[in-house]
Amino acid sequence: MSNFARTNRYVMTQKQRYEAVIAYFEEAMPVAETELHFANDFQLLVAVMLSAQCTDKRVNMVTPALFEAFPTPVAMAAASDEEVLAYVKSVSYPNSKAKHLVATAQQLVERFGGEVPETLEELTSLPGVGRKTANVVMSVAFGQARMAVDTHVFRVSHRLGLVSDKAKTPLAVEQALVKHIPEALIPKAHHWLILHGRYVCKALKPLCMECGLHNACAFYNKVKM
Repeated sequence: MSNFARTNRYVMTQKQRYEAVIAYFEEAMPVAETELHFANDFQLLVAVMLSAQCTDKRVNMVTPALFEAFPTPVAMAAASDEEVLAYVKSVSYPNSKAKHLVATAQQLVERFGGEVPETLEELTSLPGVGRKTANVVMSVAFGQARMAVDTHVFRVSHRLGLVSDKAKTPLAVEQALVKHIPEALIPKAHHWLILHGRYVCKALKPLCMECGLHNACAFYNKVKM
């Protein structure tokens, strides 16, 4: 029996819960990566911008044609909003996203020599790029220890008990997670939590009976008491 399986949730300290969750994911999901399809940093940034409040599956359906038409920041910067919209009209909020993509491409060309910047301050200065998007790019493209908090990470972190009920904002959740997760594991842990939330710990109907985190999950043990 693994150390994870022997851990009793009712006597867990916060440190033990983190250790148990990490041990589980290390064994169950040794490889955890984004499900977005991209070939370079620019394509990653575009895909992440499109993925806001939209599924990765839908984004992956539209980006091949989009990237063929506009393979570089220079190409997209020269396009009109309407031209980009024609390729992304099936994603959520297509009008604003098309506008932001063109404006961001222009900024990349004008300010960063056509390269995607590596810092939070520079990335979030781009149109349509918030902290979550910037964290994803810094983590995936540049290997930085950044924890992007989307709805899945927010929900799973609270249900497992990794963060307290007082962590009511994505930033508060991010700060709590990076405080307790080893720096080297933070990029992978981001994907652990996303994928677990996407396929197991679903918002409306969590698949608790299929989940291997019973012993460490505050939500499961609360509702089953």
